[in-house]
Amino acid sequence: MIAHVHVSLDQQVAEVRLERGKVNALDEQVVDELSAALRRLACDPAVRAIVLTGTGKFFSFGFDVPAFLGHSQGAFLAYLRKFTALCRDLFTCPKPVLAALNGHAVAGGCMLALACDARIMAAGPARIGLNEITFGSSLFAGSVAMLRCCAGERNAARIALSGTLYPPEEALALGLVDRVIAAGDLLPATRKLGAKDLDAYRSIKALLRAPALEEMARGEEASLREFVDIWYSERTREQLRRIEIRP
Repeated sequence: MIAHVHVSLDQQVAEVRLERGKVNALDEQVVDELSAALRRLACDPAVRAIVLTGTGKFFSFGFDVPAFLGHSQGAFLAYLRKFTALCRDLFTCPKPVLAALNGHAVAGGCMLALACDARIMAAGPARIGLNEITFGSSLFAGSVAMLRCCAGERNAARIALSGTLYPPEEALALGLVDRVIAAGDLLPATRKLGAKDLDAYRSIKALLRAPALEEMARGEEASLREFVDIWYSERTREQLRRIEIRP
């Protein structure tokens, strides 16, 4: 089995890199690999911070839609539970987690970025956003809660309901990303991540995350089931069939 998630360690900062084709589309194997890597790094005393990034022109395209079209509703729901559990693990990781957005972060790829503590984005042509509404899909309670944490209530509504994919400077203004820098400076900018006291960081992060986690606990499962109902509706399936991922 080919590994699509590669981990390296430099100066106590672990780099977790997505490498799955040209667009780093998310399937069950990628989610399993990311989940296993995150659990391992969260417990590793040699790791003080984590950087999540991609390869090429994409951080991540999001779900591998064509691959999921053949799944039963039950199998797809099981995948969604795995994916949202991964997002929660990122969101609650006791160590600093930074998304280094090397390229486009779309839909599920944007959700992964939102689950991180902060996002830095390479200047250039890349876009970021939750475009699910443009192909007739909904969101999850967790993704909306994380979006509110980053962008605030008003901007979260604008981002989610428009389905716009934003260029770096617009994403910065909306709170989707925290910093925009030259592509060549993206990873060097992460090297001081591990400088904070980890016990204090873990405690403060847990306090800040608590309201969003309560919202997830109340609504996540129901939102996943509604997501599946909409995903398998005929009008949404028709739009999903038009999505292509070229290797």
